[in-house]
Amino acid sequence: MSDTLDSDKAEKALWKALKDEKIGMLGVSGGAPRHMQPMTAYAEPDSRELWFFTYRDTDLVKDVGAGHTAMFCLVTDDVYACLGGRLQEQFDRERMDRYWNPVVAAWYPDGKDDPRLTLLRLSLDDAEVWVSKAGPVKFAWEIAKANATHDTPDLGGKAEVRFT
Repeated sequence: MSDTLDSDKAEKALWKALKDEKIGMLGVSGGAPRHMQPMTAYAEPDSRELWFFTYRDTDLVKDVGAGHTAMFCLVTDDVYACLGGRLQEQFDRERMDRYWNPVVAAWYPDGKDDPRLTLLRLSLDDAEVWVSKAGPVKFAWEIAKANATHDTPDLGGKAEVRFT
């Protein structure tokens, strides 16, 4: 994926991927060195925000309280993205009700009324987005062609998306 991709097309592909595949890796930048962790993102394209369920006593919430930024990485069959922005704890009952589902309930067995339960809001600043529409046949063709011609495979493109 070496070609430059139109930023608007990349952003459109990103929001679709976030709607279809909500699970990615979330981590706080700066602060104590911690690994990113799997989280389910609930995307709100109009406000350019991602929302996550968590407990108030997690390392993520503690690090957010220190005022750090965060990154969320998403990998799907055709979209690879790293999104950055400001992460903050924000209890929002209306959003809890909107996004609550059996999968969320499985992770939070005491339900929406658990006093430890809260939300994190990632207000997006920017993203690096790679989009590939190769599929297995085109992928195989491009790899074979690249090895024969010593050129780079043409599997898609990359764009920087600015949300601010």
